[in-house]
Amino acid sequence: MSKNSQKKKNLHSLLAINLNNKLTVSIPSSSTPTVPEDDFDFSEVFGPITPHHQNPNPNPSSPPSTSSSSSTLPVDPPVIHNRSHSFVGPSPRFTLSRSLPPESELELEPDSEPEIENGNGPNDCKSERVGKFGPGDFEILRVVGQGAFGKVFQVRRKKVNANSKQGDADTETDSNDGIYAMKVMRKETIIKKNHVDYMRAERDILTKVVHPFIVQLRYSFQTKSKLYLILDFINGGHLFFHLYRQGIFSEDQARVYTAEIVSAVSHLHKRGIVHRDLKPENILMDADGHVMLTDFGLAKEIDESSRSNSMCGTTEYMAPEILLSKGHNKDADWWSAGILLYEMLSGQPPFTHENRKKLKEKIIKEKVKLPPYLSSEAHSLLKGLLQKEPSRRLGSGPNGGDDIKSHKWFRSINWKKLEFRELQPKFKPDVSGKDCTANFDRCWTAMPPDDSPASTPTTGEHFQGYTYVAPNPWLSSG
Repeated sequence: MSKNSQKKKNLHSLLAINLNNKLTVSIPSSSTPTVPEDDFDFSEVFGPITPHHQNPNPNPSSPPSTSSSSSTLPVDPPVIHNRSHSFVGPSPRFTLSRSLPPESELELEPDSEPEIENGNGPNDCKSERVGKFGPGDFEILRVVGQGAFGKVFQVRRKKVNANSKQGDADTETDSNDGIYAMKVMRKETIIKKNHVDYMRAERDILTKVVHPFIVQLRYSFQTKSKLYLILDFINGGHLFFHLYRQGIFSEDQARVYTAEIVSAVSHLHKRGIVHRDLKPENILMDADGHVMLTDFGLAKEIDESSRSNSMCGTTEYMAPEILLSKGHNKDADWWSAGILLYEMLSGQPPFTHENRKKLKEKIIKEKVKLPPYLSSEAHSLLKGLLQKEPSRRLGSGPNGGDDIKSHKWFRSINWKKLEFRELQPKFKPDVSGKDCTANFDRCWTAMPPDDSPASTPTTGEHFQGYTYVAPNPWLSSG
């Protein structure tokens, strides 16, 4: 008993030491010259870049663009039109649970033993000390999403005794009953599509961000063929699901959601992070009716003085400067926030067209037509956020998101209470428990809950240092 007790004491001391260093995003010095370049050029490592095949677009208003080009638009680089990481999708109330076999018994995927890594970052040493995790530590319950790189599962963490590897590391009480979302991505597909940096950035950013309206990363690990992210499971479904059912939100309802989104995005921007894929499918709702920002698959750390030149996002929510390939920064997120607000209040984005090329032209050229039934304060906020010129956009100034928070439409919002989650939304989703998936689409949850085998890439190591275990909350409190 004394040996185990001493071991726990040593582990807790090591964790406490690591927690003294706050998790922050290091922003590059503004004095460093910025050279515009494509974000993800892997040609020197992987050979010439192959054409990127877009996923079928689930939004019927946005089919793939035609091959003809417009004289008013630049030649389009490959568009990352990505909905693959959203926690989309409802499930049957009763589904046979499927458990992944223990690591030593996984015969279909011989590489599923989690890889041991030598930590090379500030968070990696924490992972090595608290023990090794792998797919076999989680029981798959059902599928809640699927995308280009793999699937998102609802999982339950298997219970462990006090003397096991995780028992020493994870002494916290499981407030979520051990229910998580497990995002599984195939390395081979990631490498083939030149998305290695996106996937690494997603994991790195999630380890550095803690906010009441951002979904929290709990663990990350890898096998020889796959990457795994274990996040909090948010059981109220995604915002799009509820907007689709209600048609439109009242201004009072939309105000709370928008304020929580503004709070989350402001937090990201202060840490040098741009989300770049704000849309209803990437915003979840918890059981209390609060919204939670998720899916950092396109997020990027950008210095205040630099710009990104990649064409990424979902067309209906993309800012004009992205479509024009002018380079973009955090201001592009505020445009997307404006599109989100417009959609919440009217039931659809301000710019829609079945032809993608014409949709881009409308976003770049046409004025926003504001619904006449909205208040003058809502009109004012939408006009500020949907300025086509980034430098004139609300939130683009030195005060950033604070300028948006002080807008008269948010006059009734107490921002301190909001960020302490003390403002209670009037609408709460109907959930029956922590593992409830009634607010997700059956097209996902009716799928067989299988983490199918995948081939192992042969191009070498690209994901060193991917393993992560979040600090225990009881150590970081007080």
